[in-house]
Amino acid sequence: CPKQRIMVQAKTWVLTKHFDGFPKDSNFELKVEELPEPKDGEVLLEAVFLSVDPYMRPLSRVRMKEGDVMIGTQVAKVIQSNNPAFPVGSHVVGRCGWRTHAVCDGTDLIPIMPDWPQDVSLSLALGAIGMPGLTALYGIEEVLGLQKGETLLVNAAAGAVGSVVGQIAKIKGCKVVGSAGSDAKVAFLKELGFDVAFNYKTVGSLEEALKKASPEGYDCFFENVGGPSSSVALQQMKNFGRIAVCGAVSTYNDTTPQTGPYPHLTMIFKQLKMEGFMQSRWEHKHPVSLKRLMGWLKEV
Repeated sequence: CPKQRIMVQAKTWVLTKHFDGFPKDSNFELKVEELPEPKDGEVLLEAVFLSVDPYMRPLSRVRMKEGDVMIGTQVAKVIQSNNPAFPVGSHVVGRCGWRTHAVCDGTDLIPIMPDWPQDVSLSLALGAIGMPGLTALYGIEEVLGLQKGETLLVNAAAGAVGSVVGQIAKIKGCKVVGSAGSDAKVAFLKELGFDVAFNYKTVGSLEEALKKASPEGYDCFFENVGGPSSSVALQQMKNFGRIAVCGAVSTYNDTTPQTGPYPHLTMIFKQLKMEGFMQSRWEHKHPVSLKRLMGWLKEV
């Protein structure tokens, strides 16, 4: 008998107007579109989890035009398939944006690892066992070269990346100091095993808080925030310290670019090394790295 046509409508969140300052509801519009039947080699996906990540804020300005579906990664279930690499019922990670359903040819889809534990939420494929976890791992190993016994500072430490940074650093035998923006987040960091955690909004002096947490200074700094607090942190680095620049969340919603203070003299006199990075540089390592992250999760 002839194959029955599956009619699927996708709900999509569209960026109607580029952000100016903090994102608002009016920047988005929920639209409905009818999807075509998957062709040979294509699959029909149904979203299970969508990501909301800080990088979307600055990247939307350069990668999107008004009227585009909002960028983002999702965990999706294959509900119809004309591609043997992605059987019906399997789960994948894909850069499909904020949409409930999508038709794609599988080029950019990453299958969820076949031995994913039943008791681990697939949402972690967008978190600790996904892009944020990979970012943490590569920042520590490839950029900082963190060594046992060293002291690491990480800001935005309760976030998707920062929380994994601290846990990996503890696994490697390091002292970890984390800053976050609420007492609840600080309590969370202490549960994760951070040696010192503080609320930067209530300490009064960030400089004094950093000195108290590690009077001898910091070997490594995993930078997620940027802005004035970054300059304060650089002053507390040891000579030949290393800084991995992952994010600058304090600047993403600025309507006027921040200026100064400028860290050049501090970097010269302390002979610091600062490197920006994105996890995609080590994409060839992703399969092995994801298995390592999952292995650590299983040990918790």
